[in-house]
Amino acid sequence: MKRICILLILLFIAFNNSFGQQVLKKGFLVACGDDKLFIIDPNKSNNNHTEIIWKWVVSEAKSLPAEYIPLLKSLDECKPVMGNKKILVNSSSGATILVDIASKDVEFYAKTPMAHSVDLLPKNRIVVANSTHPKGNSIELYDLNKNEKVLFTDSLYSGHGVVWNPKDNLLYVLGYQLLKTYSLVNWDTENPSLKLESSWKIPDKSGHDLFRIDADNFLISTHNSVFLFNTSIKSFTDFTLLKGKKDVKSINYYPKNNSLIYTIAEESWWTENIYMVNPNKTIKLPNLKLYKVRKAI
Repeated sequence: MKRICILLILLFIAFNNSFGQQVLKKGFLVACGDDKLFIIDPNKSNNNHTEIIWKWVVSEAKSLPAEYIPLLKSLDECKPVMGNKKILVNSSSGATILVDIASKDVEFYAKTPMAHSVDLLPKNRIVVANSTHPKGNSIELYDLNKNEKVLFTDSLYSGHGVVWNPKDNLLYVLGYQLLKTYSLVNWDTENPSLKLESSWKIPDKSGHDLFRIDADNFLISTHNSVFLFNTSIKSFTDFTLLKGKKDVKSINYYPKNNSLIYTIAEESWWTENIYMVNPNKTIKLPNLKLYKVRKAI
């Protein structure tokens, strides 16, 4: 009897350890397009094979009102957050959600017109950038514990990028021609807001993706190229690896090993390919209108 009990305990521990293994590991990729999310192991992927280890489809979403299904048919952002256990997701069809990877539950939802970017802020709040839409052209602030309740909004024509920088406690925001920064106001209260601190005109039209390299440097993709923005000297310079590359939809760069991961519009606004530099490879997701890819770090 004692041996049986010990065996059952060992099996229970083994089961829990197996169940608790993290799906989205550091270095894995999150890709989104149409109504689908994918987690990909790039180390086991190549030009002929894509190692998909997790997939989520909007129609199978748990804990989501039915009215949101058509609002999530065009996923265009998929940022890993909270220790790579959850994914913040935008849809240009009109919604923003938070998906728990392990359970596949939707833990937050809000109607966000032409949403193109989202990021996590301190105290479990998020900010969403909305692009060109009669009710869009804005940034919106939400609390993840309060579905659909807008806490603050400000105008931003063709909102396409929002990234929090913990070093200077500023939110960086990208629109059609402007890069802006906002500070947090009344953050310890039930009525938080954002205060505009700075604004710069970007070197090209149609700001698209905004990526934080480190505490002092950001990448900005536009219609015609990709630029580096330094927060210390507050200036834009060409990003050599993608200089002159048009319509880069998402970009991830890691200077330690000069690693680059990006997507670029090849069929209208979408692609079927994820491009990687160092190591050099193309990861394919055929029959999918792929928009963005993000790397878990």
